[in-house]
Amino acid sequence: MKAIARYVRIAPRKARLVADEIRGKSYLEAITLLQYTNKRAAQIVGDVIQSAGANAEHNDGLDADDLFIREIRVDEGPTIKRYRARAMGRATEIKKRTSHISVKLGDPAGVLVGNSTDTPGNEEEE
Repeated sequence: MKAIARYVRIAPRKARLVADEIRGKSYLEAITLLQYTNKRAAQIVGDVIQSAGANAEHNDGLDADDLFIREIRVDEGPTIKRYRARAMGRATEIKKRTSHISVKLGDPAGVLVGNSTDTPGNEEEE
């Protein structure tokens, strides 16, 4: 129940802003949130999440609506280097960054949502 988009032409720093918003949320909540997020990375991350949901339904026979986002990572891919002409015969480098976006879906057990106080190892002794 995972999906990976590699060599996506968006800077990892920008994609991580969107990924941080949906980490730990349910599949439906994440898809709805991304539809109304005004960022270019929202559509890209949304496509990867929908792909992971489709993989869960087709390969594992699970209902994607019951799943949560267990893990979402945005790693840096290779950087495409271009050059731009500048004044007095100089050239400056333009770095076009790429990303590898990976999403893992799973059941809600063990998913930390928000600032929960019910974290493992935080039980009070009676």
